Amino acid sequence: MTAVAIRLQDRKYEALIGSNLLNNVGSIVGEVRGPRCAIISDTTVAPLFGKRLEKSLTSAGFQPTVVTIPAGEQSKTLEQARTICDQMIAAGLDRQSFVIGLGGGVVGDISGFVAAIFHRGIPHVQIPTTLLAMVDSSIGGKTGMNTSAGKNLLGAFHHPSLVIDDVDLLKTLPRREFNQGFAEIIKHAIIADAEMFSALEALTTGDPPPFHSGATSALALQSLIGRNIEIKAGFVAKDEFDRTGERALLNFGHTIGHAIERAGNYQMFLHGEAISLGMVAASTISAKKAGLPQDQRDAILDRLRQFGLPTQLPANFPRKKIFEAIEFDKKFEGREIRFVLTPKIGSAFLSRDVTENDIHEAVDKL
Repeated sequence: MTAVAIRLQDRKYEALIGSNLLNNVGSIVGEVRGPRCAIISDTTVAPLFGKRLEKSLTSAGFQPTVVTIPAGEQSKTLEQARTICDQMIAAGLDRQSFVIGLGGGVVGDISGFVAAIFHRGIPHVQIPTTLLAMVDSSIGGKTGMNTSAGKNLLGAFHHPSLVIDDVDLLKTLPRREFNQGFAEIIKHAIIADAEMFSALEALTTGDPPPFHSGATSALALQSLIGRNIEIKAGFVAKDEFDRTGERALLNFGHTIGHAIERAGNYQMFLHGEAISLGMVAASTISAKKAGLPQDQRDAILDRLRQFGLPTQLPANFPRKKIFEAIEFDKKFEGREIRFVLTPKIGSAFLSRDVTENDIHEAVDKL
């Protein structure tokens, strides 16, 4: 098992990465708070892992209550959060209780948000079940809820007390779900680690997917997840509340990627796939505005294709809706665009020199 520390201004927490961790959660969480806790999961994940987690907690003396929400982005609403809180109150949970989020990024967002508001804040343990959530959304304390105007426009900073990454859980992921995690891995490499970017080229994409099964593969995946958590943790430590611009570099590809998600009604592309497209557009703008060499832009596209991630929009995609969605993006401040650019693989900076016309041109080329 590997432990990576996420250091904050006044405390730290750990991400534990290894195999067969789910069966030992009861002993791992120790005295986070308790003994009552809520396991928040969804209709896809709960049938796969809910009973095992419940058994592990019960055997360690905890009293878990399982709350299952519909799978998918449509569950990230204030109405759903209120329903969860009502169930937790009915089950007798109080300010001495804690929340466990068992699932992907959507479950992590909503379980973290509920933990932030329940009795004004109780501990949150993240058990991500997707590669995407392990390397990205489970780290950093951001929670997010959607509105009719856009994604993650509501939320709170509420760092987890512990993150538990059991790589064995990834064996159940469909290939497409597994591969989308590499969008965030490639993003981390582009903005912070040229060496990791080069190393990714050596991975094969046969069947089963890389690192999908086998002891050696699990160890390799454990190392890759750990490195990505270190990268994100570094940005979080420098800018915990996303105020100085350091943490904003993690949004490379996200301004346009989130808009593509919304334009497709969160149905056409998975999150990582939309971010892949957003990174293609951001690379196009980087070539124009930051001098990203053409061969490096091509390498970024090759790496995305290597993991089955899209680099072009369908011809009939409603591009107009992309621009409408961008208007609501959190990265626009006072009508000024804050856009992350990369001058070369391994580094990035926040620019205020990107125009709406630059974005239109890049989207048109997708």
